[in-house]
Amino acid sequence: MSGEVIGGVDTHGHTHHCAVIDAVTGKLLGDQEFPATAAGYRQLLAWMSTAGTVLRVGIEGTGSYGAGLYRHLDSQGVPVLEVTRPNRQTRRLQGKSDPIDAINAARAVLAETATARPKPRTGHVEAIRLLRTTRASAVKARKAAIQQMHGLLYGAPEDLRELLAGLNRAALVARCARLRADHARLHDPAVAAKAMLRRLARRVQRLDEEIAEANTELAALIESVAPTTLEVFGVGPEAAGQLLTTVGQNADRFTSEASLARLCGVAPIPASTGNSSRHRLHRGGDRQANSVLYMIVVNRLRWHEPTRAYVEKRTAEGKTKKEIIRCLKRALIRELYRTLKSDLTNHARTLSTAA
Repeated sequence: MSGEVIGGVDTHGHTHHCAVIDAVTGKLLGDQEFPATAAGYRQLLAWMSTAGTVLRVGIEGTGSYGAGLYRHLDSQGVPVLEVTRPNRQTRRLQGKSDPIDAINAARAVLAETATARPKPRTGHVEAIRLLRTTRASAVKARKAAIQQMHGLLYGAPEDLRELLAGLNRAALVARCARLRADHARLHDPAVAAKAMLRRLARRVQRLDEEIAEANTELAALIESVAPTTLEVFGVGPEAAGQLLTTVGQNADRFTSEASLARLCGVAPIPASTGNSSRHRLHRGGDRQANSVLYMIVVNRLRWHEPTRAYVEKRTAEGKTKKEIIRCLKRALIRELYRTLKSDLTNHARTLSTAA
């Protein structure tokens, strides 16, 4: 065979299933499974190339199981597109297996329903994502430990409850960390309560230190990548870190403010019916990025004078608060598009100059 072909890959932890279809007719030319290793990636690309010139490859899960394969294909100059998982209704009708998923991935690329470029898993933005993910797990563990401390106190002996009553979070953790318990008498519930409160409090203290360390590291990294975005009113390191994680290292991934709005779930779509003519924001995209935009708008509603003036004007025109917030989120994306594009372009230029 010597024509042009399109590949599709269903990725897993230990194996990847690949399918190849004709780039003109969509006819299936073959499918095969390969190990998810560096040698397996080379075998997979060599096998696809025997069917013809590989135009594009659609991969499910380029941010997880398929990250290594994506890096290999990208290094070989093979264009890769991110393929989203088929919805449940489609899977119920067509069934599910590794070959079916791989074939569907290739046909999604051929039909141009898969057009998103994967986020590169290299560079400073990937480091920010890893730090934020680890920090988030520490925050979650800290919250669980504090909740467990309160749960223990509800059923603790009265003298212990009175000793710790009325303390705020910081004082409670500090006081519990200093509790003394005779571990030879852990069979006594009162002694066990003291020992476990101390253990939980010290866990919280360790997590506080870990989170503080991560905050310092993140602030420095984000400042080096997105200084202009951090100057936007209401945008701090947490918001900037989430936005960078959402858009990725490559500024070319979002080609317009409309594409960034779609990526963050704030693109307006028609929601008209009968005599009603209106729009709403679509509910797709990255919901964490959407949440960050909402919190920035809420912050601006309280402290940003131009935003407060805009709200008064639109309220006088008869707009509801919900509709005004939708408009503000869309306007915010317009502002963030310019700053993120500038920051990522300048950062890439700096890296290329240093290299």
